[in-house]
Amino acid sequence: MSFLIERARPAHVKCLNELIPCSARTLSTGFYTPAQVEGAIKEIFGIDTQLIADGTYFVARHGATIVGCGGWSRRRTLYGGDQMKGHQDDLLNPEKEPARIRAFFVHPEWGRRGIGSTLMQTCEKAALEGGFSALALVATLPGEQLYRRFGYEVQKRYDHILSCGLHFPLVSMEKKLSS
Repeated sequence: MSFLIERARPAHVKCLNELIPCSARTLSTGFYTPAQVEGAIKEIFGIDTQLIADGTYFVARHGATIVGCGGWSRRRTLYGGDQMKGHQDDLLNPEKEPARIRAFFVHPEWGRRGIGSTLMQTCEKAALEGGFSALALVATLPGEQLYRRFGYEVQKRYDHILSCGLHFPLVSMEKKLSS
């Protein structure tokens, strides 16, 4: 089955708000407990509409169905949807700071079909064209494997503490881009 990559639009938000929890609940099995996943869906995972406004968020479509999403950012925020925003999201200096890879999710029925890889290639190319020479991201445990395949290196492992007190393990990763 084929898919197309296109820039996300505000009209896609409703579909993305359905895709993200579905992806997280299914693809996080074996990495996180159900309580951790539900806490992350409530507090971390979600759309950062600034990425859509900036034109740096993409969707993978099969016909009219969105089957994946992911983006990059020239802004300071490393991860999290609109529900985490409480601060000004300043622009990064591409000469000194890495761009961000953000919010990759694939529908469970579309896993292992190249969607994440195609989105990653699209984002890396766009960030390079945007003047960035490095990328940074915060990976979930199931996402770490994809990023390692693309040459991202672990910088540190840490826990995001959810409001319910549960620890949600994350992985900070970086990569230098070559032109």
